[in-house]
Amino acid sequence: MFDEYHLFDGVKIITKNIPGKKSKELLSAQDKLESRNRSYPRGIPIAYESAKGAIIKDVDGNFFVDFFSGCGVLNFGYNNQDILKEISESTNFIMHALDFPTKIKIDFMRGLIESMPENLRGKYKISFGGPTGSDAVEAAIKLARINTGRHTIISFQGSYHGMTMGAMSVTSKLSHREKVNPLIPGVHFMPYSSCYRCAMSRNPKSCNFECVSYLKNALENPHSGIDKPAAIIIEPIQGEGGTYIPKKGWLEKVVEIARANGIIVIFDEVQAGFYRTGKLFSFEHTKAIPDIITMSKGVGGIGTPLSLILLRKELDKWEPGTHIGTFRGNQLGMAAGLSALKFIKKMKIEAYVSKMEKLFLNKLRAIQKSSKFIGEVRGRGMMFGVEYVKNATTKEPFPEMAKKIRKLCYENGLLVEIGGYYNNVVRFLPPLIISEKIALNGLGIFKTVNDLAGNRKH
Repeated sequence: MFDEYHLFDGVKIITKNIPGKKSKELLSAQDKLESRNRSYPRGIPIAYESAKGAIIKDVDGNFFVDFFSGCGVLNFGYNNQDILKEISESTNFIMHALDFPTKIKIDFMRGLIESMPENLRGKYKISFGGPTGSDAVEAAIKLARINTGRHTIISFQGSYHGMTMGAMSVTSKLSHREKVNPLIPGVHFMPYSSCYRCAMSRNPKSCNFECVSYLKNALENPHSGIDKPAAIIIEPIQGEGGTYIPKKGWLEKVVEIARANGIIVIFDEVQAGFYRTGKLFSFEHTKAIPDIITMSKGVGGIGTPLSLILLRKELDKWEPGTHIGTFRGNQLGMAAGLSALKFIKKMKIEAYVSKMEKLFLNKLRAIQKSSKFIGEVRGRGMMFGVEYVKNATTKEPFPEMAKKIRKLCYENGLLVEIGGYYNNVVRFLPPLIISEKIALNGLGIFKTVNDLAGNRKH
């Protein structure tokens, strides 16, 4: 299934070294022209020529399996032919329409609302802003403050919400915040349900949700030192933090505490949303219900810039123009998003993602069993994290090994990225339409690479 959606059916490395000569030339030109701010080509030094589905061809003629999908943007692969065809046939839409209504915009909004869980349909409205996930987070924080008249925000350790000032203020990674303080005041970070690295030093089997008790105390103890918050912002599954999936029941308990204290709940679904986990939202794997949902990345269908928030109707207290952006409601993004919603139903993406989740987890856990340095494999849908440690008992992070694995991967034709609290987690975000053959090819490379890195028990 999905074989015809890909540029090639596997890997082909024809240059002696990666990067090849032509890639080196373009990387050198980039270094002269572009600021030091660029990041991805430093860890994966190649220059793209073309791409389709889950396969990228570099300028030297090498073919790579992409297990990262543009950081989770290209949920339906590069240049998805069905989505592109439908957009090209929609000749009547205007590329830029500010926030004026168009048929494409109304159809997209209706399609997105109708794709929500049945019990939530009709309870939310959509608000568009700038074209990035960071802006969706900014809008969500602003709306929570408008509704409550309060300013304090609760976020979580391991969180990533973006790099604009407000979004970065609720992002926990200290290196992102260096030299740019002060950020917005009143943000407090609580322990996330990252059971492999429990902040409360508990064993998952004996855990009694001590991290939730800590949160409850911080919100309800008159001497906690924390002003009553406007909002709690949570990734239902942490992405950049290392693909941490909360313990069953944790998300519901956090929401329950927020409700009891009159605090607005924001779920950040920028990375884990739009069917990345097999459902429209990753929180659908729980019974927790948010007040505001942030979306971007995959919602643009084929990589077009688009972001939005879904908000409960009773929170719609925006004054006209309170949160704007010249490119809000990118018409091309909406057309692509609408086409993607049709593609999802037609191709039964939800069922396919569930099937492929089992394939990936089975293969990755088999690799873990023979590994000296893989401490844990985590995943849901098509979102996986492989955590490297120096010692399985002490769980001492092994970022050097994760970096080595990434290098060996791209040298052998597989693109992966690194994340995690200590940059020791190799992360997979494959396109949701990756074929079984290509997936097995990539996983085979990953197994070989671990062996090459000296990561076998025997």
